[in-house]
Amino acid sequence: MSRFGSLIISCAVLLLIAGASTRVQADTIQIVGTNSGQASTATVVCEFNAQTNTLTFTITNTSAITSPGSTSTITGIGYDLPPLGNASASGLNGFTGTQAPSLSSTFNFSDADLGNVPAGFNNVVLDFGFTTGPAGTFAGGSVNDGLLPGESASFTVTGAAFSGFTEQQICNAIFVRFQNVPTVGSDVGRPGSSVPEPSSIMLLGGALVGLGGYARRRLRSRS
Repeated sequence: MSRFGSLIISCAVLLLIAGASTRVQADTIQIVGTNSGQASTATVVCEFNAQTNTLTFTITNTSAITSPGSTSTITGIGYDLPPLGNASASGLNGFTGTQAPSLSSTFNFSDADLGNVPAGFNNVVLDFGFTTGPAGTFAGGSVNDGLLPGESASFTVTGAAFSGFTEQQICNAIFVRFQNVPTVGSDVGRPGSSVPEPSSIMLLGGALVGLGGYARRRLRSRS
């Protein structure tokens, strides 16, 4: 094979690797309180495996506490897959979920009726979620069992009903319940932004730089 052909194949392989990396890399999503802003925030690192229909995510409470006695504790995490709301309050069903072992929080999984979502989200019907406390509802919850600022917890959800959804659609379908929030008492957080992983950007950028350098060398050799 000619040197020219080898270089073309190498560049193509590099681009394929970059593309594959972009698909498997997790999304990092910033959660911001609807009514309380920076008093109720979280970071969610979310990844979806389309081959196994498995969602994994780690949530960290990053709330900025400014009032004594307030904790902005995360007591519920729910997902309403597109389109917003469903015909049945029981959601899509068929999901199974678990929380990784945690010393700081205890969440229970359910894809049954998780009740209403406060803070003005009247049309939301959660397809599944993780809740704290005996009530088992998203609006309820136990502050003692939730995530305090600075704490993290990891979760896994699997279900055939994920089929057809992209990672971005699933990750941005999250609703986060905060309680014991300064001024407002409680709030619901929603995604504010999605940040691609740096490794994906660097790998894709490296592939493009490599192609650019090769093109410049070819032009010089012909002049």
